[in-house]
Amino acid sequence: MQIIIILFLVIGTFFVLSASIGVIRFPDVYTRLHASTKAATLGISGIMIGAFIFLYVEHGIVSGKLILGIIFILLTAPVSAHMIGRAAHTTGVKPWSHDGNTRDAYADSFKDE
Repeated sequence: MQIIIILFLVIGTFFVLSASIGVIRFPDVYTRLHASTKAATLGISGIMIGAFIFLYVEHGIVSGKLILGIIFILLTAPVSAHMIGRAAHTTGVKPWSHDGNTRDAYADSFKDE
């Protein structure tokens, strides 16, 4: 059981570290949101699941706070990233590309209506 706990903690830490590096290294708002939302959500959830299993196995405690924290992170992080990305698009922030040619599929979908 300790190996499973260690795996959750190490995998969660890896995802949090990769999210941190992604936020620093990626060039624009949209890719940074992708890194911070996906990786950090998985990382924080992994660490909290590891903590939940540890408390259950070692102390016999079923932590409702950890369960609620996991659910809260899984529900709110993607929604907040979507709203930030939508606000960035609405204010005119263009996605980064190597050649400078970007196609805005979101704006193109509203032209057809």
